[in-house]
Amino acid sequence: MIAKGLLSTSHPILAHIIPIRRCNLSCAYCNEYDRSSNPVPTETMFERVNRLADLGTTIITISGGEPLLHPALDLIIRQVRRRGIIAGMITNGYLLTAERIQSLNKAGLEHLQISIDNVMPDEVSKKSLKVLDKKLELLGEHAEFHVNINSVVGGGVKNPRDALVIGKRALELGFTSTVGIIHDSYGQLQPLGDTEREVYMAMRAMEKASYAQVNSFQDNIAQGVENRWRCRAGARYLYICEDGLVHYCSQQRGYPAKPLMEYTIEDIRREYRTEKDCAPRCTVACVHQIAYIDNWRHPQHQAQRQLPHGLVELQ
Repeated sequence: MIAKGLLSTSHPILAHIIPIRRCNLSCAYCNEYDRSSNPVPTETMFERVNRLADLGTTIITISGGEPLLHPALDLIIRQVRRRGIIAGMITNGYLLTAERIQSLNKAGLEHLQISIDNVMPDEVSKKSLKVLDKKLELLGEHAEFHVNINSVVGGGVKNPRDALVIGKRALELGFTSTVGIIHDSYGQLQPLGDTEREVYMAMRAMEKASYAQVNSFQDNIAQGVENRWRCRAGARYLYICEDGLVHYCSQQRGYPAKPLMEYTIEDIRREYRTEKDCAPRCTVACVHQIAYIDNWRHPQHQAQRQLPHGLVELQ
């Protein structure tokens, strides 16, 4: 992935694609779900996967909503793999069974992430270790793909030390463990308190050596420090909503909002060079990590005019 990314800047490295906006949960901090959306038709999802492949995308992560609610999820994963793209998924884990995990193995899933917010469910989040521990045991027994358990601090989580319990349990089961910082309703930085910072640093020490661990962005966020970097969203990272539109990320939906089927190399090159005014206070870790590949090269244009949600337009 890194070698391909270094050779050319004119293709996406990672795309998040949404096959369904509906979710079976309603976490208080989440702005990425609804209760009523229908699944995107399977053939439409195939077309979007094929378009991403034609653009040279390296990794597709299927997200939501809750992707396990899509009745043809396995077929979508198979299509991703058929086009030679790495297949990942982010799920709340509630719908996992031994049979479902085995079917994901057969479909060719390579990476799965579950975020667990607390040890006991509360009014903020039902994604708790108490509810999901049996699901984690099933993953440990049956999954042939990599599993990462992401715990969180900030954003109204009542007991920051729950993250340590969750991380240790993930390692016991043979998974990797990471920690994230929950953003505010605009996807922006909210500094951590003293206890939250302490837990965050302890969790970072638990993470296994990996590309995901190389993240000074999150370390700065934990200290309430803005980051100065070159966000390549809309180019190296794409977020494709259920309507098939390309957005900067899940927290900055609305621009460029161009249909994926009409997205071109010219769009990628434009957004690669475009400065995003939301970048200094961004907490979206996957966009940070992708930016590492290009942060050393090609300066970006200054803003010409302000756009909604703190975005900027190319000069």
